[in-house]
Amino acid sequence: MCGITGWVAFDDDLTVRGHDIEAMTATLADRGPDDGGTWVRRHVALGHRRLAVIDPPGGAQPMTAGTPGGSVALVYSGETYNFTELRGELRGRGHVFRTSSDTEVVLHAYLEWGEHMAERLNGMYALALWDERAHKLVLVRDRMGVKPLYLYPTPDGVLFGSEPKAVLANPRARRVVDLDCLHELIGFTKAPGWSLWKGMTEVEPGTVVTVTRDGIRRRTYWSLPTREHTDDTGTTVERVRELLTDTMGRQSVSDVPLSALLSGGLDSSAVTALSARHLAASGERLRTFSVDFAGLEENFRPDELRETPDSPFIREVARAVGTDHRAVVLDSGELTDPGLRRSVLRARDMPIGLGDIDSSMYLLFQAIREHSTVTLSGEFADELFGGYIWFHHPAARDADTFPWLAFQNAHTTDRTALLHPDVRRRLDIPAYIADQYASAVASVEHLDGETGLERRMRTVCHLHLTRLVRALLDRKDRLSMAVGLEVRVPFADHRLVEYVYNAPWSMKTADGREKSLLRAAVRDALPESVVDRVKSPYPSTQDPGYAKALQEQAREVLAERDSPVFELVDRAWLQETVAREPEQLAGDGRLGIERVLDLHHWFDMYDPELRLS
Repeated sequence: MCGITGWVAFDDDLTVRGHDIEAMTATLADRGPDDGGTWVRRHVALGHRRLAVIDPPGGAQPMTAGTPGGSVALVYSGETYNFTELRGELRGRGHVFRTSSDTEVVLHAYLEWGEHMAERLNGMYALALWDERAHKLVLVRDRMGVKPLYLYPTPDGVLFGSEPKAVLANPRARRVVDLDCLHELIGFTKAPGWSLWKGMTEVEPGTVVTVTRDGIRRRTYWSLPTREHTDDTGTTVERVRELLTDTMGRQSVSDVPLSALLSGGLDSSAVTALSARHLAASGERLRTFSVDFAGLEENFRPDELRETPDSPFIREVARAVGTDHRAVVLDSGELTDPGLRRSVLRARDMPIGLGDIDSSMYLLFQAIREHSTVTLSGEFADELFGGYIWFHHPAARDADTFPWLAFQNAHTTDRTALLHPDVRRRLDIPAYIADQYASAVASVEHLDGETGLERRMRTVCHLHLTRLVRALLDRKDRLSMAVGLEVRVPFADHRLVEYVYNAPWSMKTADGREKSLLRAAVRDALPESVVDRVKSPYPSTQDPGYAKALQEQAREVLAERDSPVFELVDRAWLQETVAREPEQLAGDGRLGIERVLDLHHWFDMYDPELRLS
């Protein structure tokens, strides 16, 4: 896993701009702490930071290949899980390899198949190739969007990078944020291609972007397919297990220490059990890690989202599977450290305002990195198998909007409550969400004759797999790579996604519960208590001291009369919120303060130019 960046300028001489590509590359040092390099020619400059996972001695980048018509240079972030098979096929076609790395396989795949090598890769990746033969840049992003990639067009070319910070390090990138940029930050619909920064976009998942002197061309090489599902329930369960077993085997390959995240839920426990079996076959014992908060298990208070604490289930899985487990226990003092907030903001490049849900994950990954370079995650299973509560909550499921925004409970927040009234009026978030929802629904392809609940649930599943999950994958990538940890996501294997997406909803809820197919596929591998456990989301601290500390920090922001935060935030709202008792900071209170504090530090760290008219 790595970080990539680059600059193409058809009307400039980049051989005298080496300091700029060095600065861009340096911003990604956390993503690639093991090595770094640049490759510069007259009209192109590529930068790379490396986290060595496969073939540490042989996979250095940028990697080049000479051809009769000129060199091809590659910078690559990610893992190609079928690289062994591809290398065998390419050898059969006459290619000679000098290393054991998947990077070299990707490079030779391009030499053999050109841009269409994208269709042959199974993995998570964002890559850039400069082809001197055609004077063109080729950017490719994986099907699910596990690895990030951003693009910023310039008058004579483009800037690109794994993260916005790499692009923003170039003097030609403007740090402008306008109302259009803020729509998605507040609305949380995960609009395709959105970036907080004006002029910058994400390369969309499953897309090849080609840049030449004539302009920018985009080609979708993969999108979520709609197909008739002809297997019966028993065959479907068996096929899901086969795909999971194959995927887990592929994603357990590593030349550096491997571990797994374990929350005691069905998803992470399944990943743990199947990967532990794979490692046991070669005599290895799997390490597992979990996050917890001091005193949470002893003082746990059940609510609508969380019926039980995670810890008892984690211990049961670790014992049953035989992992070497460690719980990372955090206290409110750690979680409210402003330095930690700034580290999380630097990782994410935007003031998302998730508070301890983000900061605890950052600290968890930091602790894992002391023992492991690669970890496996259960991310993507809820979106794929229908695990969230709102999949099964009729009012949210059937609402004429995104279900995760329609779902209402004690933890639900009004994301616009903290905004200055004039900003709230200008943004008109309800209209923005309605437009995004209409666009998202229009992109769903249905089977002929698909009606009623099956038709609605295909739409709901599509929204989650093409919208919500991309936000969660980005979160996990940014927070893990900020500490030099690679997180792999087995449930995001495109073969599994295509198969399960097209299974009927009646099959996904065959036992009257969420995630029926997954539960049936892994039942034999896990303790019964875990298989039957009700879905519980990522944990959050219940310590009132945490909320109190947030209020104290918010009072300091209020004391800054000229703080740029109040260009966006309603000062009266913040004054009223910090005056509440900490125990009353439910709903929009606590998360609202988190967002204000994020904005406060973001303004200081990124110095954006706001355009609100």
